[in-house]
Amino acid sequence: MPFVVPAGVDDIRRPSGGNTYDLELVRNLPYADCEVELLPVAGRWPRPGEIDRQRLAALLAGLPDRSAVLLDGLVACSVPDLVEREADRLRLVVIVHMPLADERGLDPQVARELHAGEQRVLHHAAAAVAVSAHTARRLVSEHQVSPGKVYVAEPGANIAEPARGTDGATQLLSVASLTPVKGHEVLVAALAQLADLPWRLRLVGGIEQAPGHVAYLRHLITAHRLADRISIDGPLTGDALNDAYDSADLLLLASHAESYGLVLTEALARGIPALASRVGGIPDAMGNANGAVPGMLLPASEPTVWAGALRTWLTDPDVRDRSREAARRRRMNLLLWHHTAHAISSILQGAPAAGTTQWRRPLQPLTLQLPVSWAGIPENAPPGAPVMTTRTRPTWGSGWPRS
Repeated sequence: MPFVVPAGVDDIRRPSGGNTYDLELVRNLPYADCEVELLPVAGRWPRPGEIDRQRLAALLAGLPDRSAVLLDGLVACSVPDLVEREADRLRLVVIVHMPLADERGLDPQVARELHAGEQRVLHHAAAAVAVSAHTARRLVSEHQVSPGKVYVAEPGANIAEPARGTDGATQLLSVASLTPVKGHEVLVAALAQLADLPWRLRLVGGIEQAPGHVAYLRHLITAHRLADRISIDGPLTGDALNDAYDSADLLLLASHAESYGLVLTEALARGIPALASRVGGIPDAMGNANGAVPGMLLPASEPTVWAGALRTWLTDPDVRDRSREAARRRRMNLLLWHHTAHAISSILQGAPAAGTTQWRRPLQPLTLQLPVSWAGIPENAPPGAPVMTTRTRPTWGSGWPRS
């Protein structure tokens, strides 16, 4: 099966959750009886030039009629005219990692163009695969995509040895590309209010995508006199990334928008609790273990609130103990990547033939209400402690194994 992805999906200088998702599918789909041919396409996605468009058009035109084709949404949603042209000939299944217009700092006209193009693509695709129930709901409500062609295939995890941490409290870790949407400035502003406490923060992630923003973060760190406590380490992979996780006591993810938050499951796969924004699909990724949440969800863009939560983490050993225990238990009920691969395989088998709309295997999500607060705090805790969110897991359709 052809799988069209942006060139550089395996570039260690530009790691991302979307790239990880695509590469894990390539590794795991063969075990779900779905052989994959990875087709990287060079281009300035999601704003391709004419040569980029011609390159993709030639690739699609060379595929046999009635082929099922999996496409990364960063590429597919950039070229609505090409998708419309091929939609009657090919069975196009588009993975939406994050709606294109969600990137922070876009010119409003560019954002409108990206939104409109994405909507056209998803209306003509045979199926849209969202990486979280939150994103799936948005595709239906904001793009008016028929619910019958929107599927959810949450990212999996690779379970690792539990992290040893440092002293159980003070080593903080953020793993996210240093781009405006990831909210690193919120972390800097919050930690600037905690100069009286011991802590260190490592910012791990790509620094090439938004060099101007990286320069701004460096200036902010220096202005707050935190250069000896906050390090910008750039992208890490392999043993270096594993070592960063292994020494971490708490993961921080302050995104302003997030379709899922794959880094959360990577941390939880090591039993590391997290402090994360209550946005998008992050509550789905955070999940719970028998009602106890492995960390805390906070409003985005509010450094004072983050400072208060971090002060609680750093000064209250009971909070840390409950959160670590919840993270260790959450580690044991994470979805694995082979579950994601079987979900995608099932969706591909259920996608309609080109030119038809008849579905064979509709999968509907089941939504459960769960409390989200510091681990162990009950739903009826005092105001300000818990909030309500949704944790969505699919009902299991034919061909999608139970976990």
